[in-house]
Amino acid sequence: MSPALASVELTHPRAEIADAAHWMAAARLVAAEAARHADQIDRDASFPCQAFTVLREHKLLGAMVPPDLGGGGAPLETIAAVCRVLGAACASTGMIYAMHQIQVACLVNHAGNSAWHAQLLQRLGGEQLLLASATSEEAIGGALRNSGCAVNVDNDNLHLLKMAPTISYGAHADGILVTARRHPDAAPTDQVMVSVLKPDYTLENLSAWDTLGMRGTCSNGFRLEARGHTDQILPVPFGEIADVTMTPVSHILWSAVWTGIAADAVQRAKALFQGQARARPGTLPPSATRVAEAVAIIQMLDGRLELALSHQRQRHARQGVSAMFSLAAEMNGLKTSVSALALEAVQIAMLVCGMAGYKHGTPFSLGRHLRDLWSAPLMINNDRILTNTANLLLADRTA
Repeated sequence: MSPALASVELTHPRAEIADAAHWMAAARLVAAEAARHADQIDRDASFPCQAFTVLREHKLLGAMVPPDLGGGGAPLETIAAVCRVLGAACASTGMIYAMHQIQVACLVNHAGNSAWHAQLLQRLGGEQLLLASATSEEAIGGALRNSGCAVNVDNDNLHLLKMAPTISYGAHADGILVTARRHPDAAPTDQVMVSVLKPDYTLENLSAWDTLGMRGTCSNGFRLEARGHTDQILPVPFGEIADVTMTPVSHILWSAVWTGIAADAVQRAKALFQGQARARPGTLPPSATRVAEAVAIIQMLDGRLELALSHQRQRHARQGVSAMFSLAAEMNGLKTSVSALALEAVQIAMLVCGMAGYKHGTPFSLGRHLRDLWSAPLMINNDRILTNTANLLLADRTA
């Protein structure tokens, strides 16, 4: 971890209050704009341009960049809170923001002494660049820790070609972090991460993004061809980046988005329930126990996320291989549990709202929430994650 990020993460909570309040006020402004366009974004499967214009105006894309590089220095807790607020307004906006911040975290934590990446972070904070990720690959799928494509080096120049079945918002990004084998003779697991900016690469569309939910993420398939300089390769192996930063931060920020989606659905159900109760004073509507159940799930999701953030902060205090495996298993459990429970909460909310939730165009409509959250168990399939967790638990010797 760079000293700059360490200073961001370890700031005394009282010193963070003003900054957190600033970012949350900005997030609410973005959320209001995102909510205005959420149904259209979903209907047209279009990128949420209006919301990202406001995000840039309020410097939220560079919120996690350390202050000495021109960013906001916001800690992961604040970024997760922003993701929750945006997810409640528009799931696609929240998920794109989360994915961008995952890439920023990888750069901040693993750029080391790379002058090229320090300059990239400065540009990110100043110009509010949007970063995407290309990790999946044809014939390999979503196996994060394997690559088929390789970096080809000629003197100090690099070239790579990746056939990616999905690059979320790839056509709208200003740069992409790409995984590849270290060289053409390297094993599939001997990976590096390469940062490429728009002038460095071309994208040829391979497939469209016409999906059940998360339609505004515009996760088309692309043939990505990039050329650049070897300085654009992050100086640590991708395995370390994935274990230390990408995987835990992904699970935390995705979970925050999913919790936001579910919380908005439950709030709609609660509003309907309260209206029914006011219409018949002294009598609880039949949906009363379901509303209580759904609210309890949201409280549990928030608590689970807060615990994961606390343990992620304390990760350096955990020593040894077994402790590392235990933390990885915990982060896996966060993803699988939140993705399942958030979906369950929306299904309960749908039962409360009835036809008002089933129909489009009502204040209680929940079809978009339900469809968006069906992506949650599939983003790195829960079955795959549970299998990985079982293997991690074999090595866990903690009490």
